[in-house]
Amino acid sequence: MESFYLESPSLSRKEEALEYIKEHRTYQSDMNGDSGLDHCPDDYSYEEWLVEIEKKKKKEYAYSIGRVPGEVYFLVRVSDNRIVGMINIRYDLTPEMMEFGGHIGYGIRPTERRKGYNKINLYLGLLRAKELGLEHVMLDCTVDNIGSNATIKALGGVLKRTAVDPWDNELTNVYWIDVVKSLEEYKEEFESYRKQENKQK
Repeated sequence: MESFYLESPSLSRKEEALEYIKEHRTYQSDMNGDSGLDHCPDDYSYEEWLVEIEKKKKKEYAYSIGRVPGEVYFLVRVSDNRIVGMINIRYDLTPEMMEFGGHIGYGIRPTERRKGYNKINLYLGLLRAKELGLEHVMLDCTVDNIGSNATIKALGGVLKRTAVDPWDNELTNVYWIDVVKSLEEYKEEFESYRKQENKQK
């Protein structure tokens, strides 16, 4: 069975991160949960992005640039040490982000989709959310994003409303997840995918 873990971006992952971006562009696929990595290297370098995501962990800085504080991680598969996805966990949300956007954004690279990896990604993200003190998290996705809707529901997401997101004018489903309840309920299903040494956290 494959196992996975969340890893903070670092300079040592530069070439792999750039290849991750390239794959999305090759497949003409949007990147999600990347906290701006999709703008590399056109608008800024990978090194500059690393500095920026570190600064965005602080509420004062994030608010000053019209963002909310958060942490971003690579989802890494242990067997081949490959970045297969990303996840962004946000906190201290503004009222606008509580309406749409939410606490967690995530994504899997095009060649690794339809393998159930985003459910593992979200499970690991909920573990980190719990560590950050988040008891309930909001996630959203467009109504026609079948995969993302299924992922959220698979981790206990409860649909609260469906409305048009003014940011992109898309009809969007808004879900809430009880973090502790979800982790307890789905531990048996997903814990076996978690990298062994991370179980001590």
